[in-house]
Amino acid sequence: MGMIYLMLIVSLLIALFFLGFYFWAAKNGQFDDDYTPSVRMLFDDETTIKNDNGDTTI
Repeated sequence: MGMIYLMLIVSLLIALFFLGFYFWAAKNGQFDDDYTPSVRMLFDDETTIKNDNGDTTI
């Protein structure tokens, strides 16, 4: 029974470590994306318009 308590404590400590590491990374801007917004307009899909005869034009 003592081994279960030990494993429970160790797993909670590991989980708290990863949670703390996540908050530290989020606070320091690790997940901020500065590049994508500047090039997002370059990858937009072109608008297609259907003619009366069913052809599509750009």
